[in-house]
Amino acid sequence: MSINKFVGVGRLTRDPELRYSKSGVAVCNFTLACNRHFKSNDGEGADFINCVTFRKTAENLAQYMKKGNQVGVDGRIQTRTYDDKDGKTVFVTEIIAEYVQFLETKGSSGNQQSNQQQDNDFKGDTEPLDITDDDLPF
Repeated sequence: MSINKFVGVGRLTRDPELRYSKSGVAVCNFTLACNRHFKSNDGEGADFINCVTFRKTAENLAQYMKKGNQVGVDGRIQTRTYDDKDGKTVFVTEIIAEYVQFLETKGSSGNQQSNQQQDNDFKGDTEPLDITDDDLPF
């Protein structure tokens, strides 16, 4: 038995890049900055992890998330190689993100007053939305 599992939380280092394959499948590349703690003068650092996700998850990530947003990623590690335009072999290690959880947008942490105002805005009688589960970003 073998296990190939990645679970991590971090912030997007740039806006997600959405494109479509020749067969029309959505593909989204993004880089996740994950903090790590170790004993040194600074006390911590970060790892920058390349990730890719597909289909509806890819479209939702590109639509709702941007640089600085915090996400949780559940997936697997994959390695591959290809030859660049100069004929050199390039080795790539990336996370195939099977699930991406939107955790917080940049600037939303510690913004309790704004969150409380938003909660108050949604109280009262409202009409239900006419959407399906497939339309939800999570």
